[in-house]
Amino acid sequence: MGNIYTSIDLGTDNIKVLVVEKHNDNYNILTSVSSPSKGISDGGIVDIKECVSSVKKALKKANDMLGTKITKVIACVSPAHCNFDIAIGSVDVEDYNKITGNDISNVLRDAVINQIDEEHELITAVPISFTIDDEENIKDPKGLKGKVLETKIVLATSPKEELYRILEVLKLSGVEAIDVAFTSTGDYYSIKNSKRDKEAGAIVNIGENTTNISIFNKGIQIKNKTINLGSINVDRDLSFVFNIDIETAKIVKETFAISMEAYADINDTREVRTKDESVKEIDQVEVSKVVESRLVEILNLVKKEIKNLTNREIRYIIITGGLSELAGFQYIVDEELGFKAKVCNITAVGIRHNKYSSVYGTVKYFDDKMNLRGKNTTMISPDSMKSIINTEEKIVNNNTNIISKVFGHFFDN
Repeated sequence: MGNIYTSIDLGTDNIKVLVVEKHNDNYNILTSVSSPSKGISDGGIVDIKECVSSVKKALKKANDMLGTKITKVIACVSPAHCNFDIAIGSVDVEDYNKITGNDISNVLRDAVINQIDEEHELITAVPISFTIDDEENIKDPKGLKGKVLETKIVLATSPKEELYRILEVLKLSGVEAIDVAFTSTGDYYSIKNSKRDKEAGAIVNIGENTTNISIFNKGIQIKNKTINLGSINVDRDLSFVFNIDIETAKIVKETFAISMEAYADINDTREVRTKDESVKEIDQVEVSKVVESRLVEILNLVKKEIKNLTNREIRYIIITGGLSELAGFQYIVDEELGFKAKVCNITAVGIRHNKYSSVYGTVKYFDDKMNLRGKNTTMISPDSMKSIINTEEKIVNNNTNIISKVFGHFFDN
């Protein structure tokens, strides 16, 4: 067996837990769990007790499926209030004959030190490029020779309070976050390829309460915008128009609706129970008309925000999130966003659903990060699936910076 990674996403509607084995450059799904969440709203924790209970239930499902206990995770966090800045670092190489992962960790640390204000914490430090002496634009300097290693990075930070609440919930649930990543980073890595790594594009995740739009340039996130519309708005529209409760509306949306009225069948009908306990027959055309109206609004706002976020030529737009799984969703994407826009297609066996794009891509991101630093990491022993790797205990301290306290091994990992 190869390296085993675990990731978790505390979503407003569902908590996703994923356990992945990387073997011979393939990512094999060992366990995937999507469990109802409580205590979370708009991607933020509003009730710690309820949220902890939800996380524990999700982890128990995953543990039962694995036959062992998950204690280490990579945590996905919302990029809704993130900041992006450029920083530069420089260090003397330890051994001129061979630059190592240690040198890379050192130069990244040098770039980050004193760059983060008191209200924010470091989420990712993504290298744009490295320079060895006078040789520039190096992507991976490991194994090369040189005296001085420099780097230019994108610093991504998030408000302390939001991050600490997530870390607290995970700790109370019996797991430790050994790293964190934005959900948008995970979404990108789930569709990452060599072509997209050279282009500018947008990743759109339509969540339960919000829709997140992230701009990536050459594989690095540079901008972000969150709009307060999501899947729940479609449910509410159906609930209001047909006088049905939210849960019934959700089922109708997911199992009966078509994203565009033009592709619906007027002869396809279904009976639903209304709020006043009467039985009502609805047809697919009238249901799809309601759904299409809200989807058009969301996608038009997405198009507007992409234009506001960047002047770069956008070469791709990828739509993900649970709502993108609606029947015929690509048709309405073609209509509203054009040929550059595609619906995400998660093909990994065990998670063929776009709601897993963040947790799946986060695993790939973390593995890529380890490779750059020359580290070989696993979160569950691949030999027996029973012994959990021991790492230093991290503590959350609201008065100190994450670099030294929360993730003391951030640059080592």
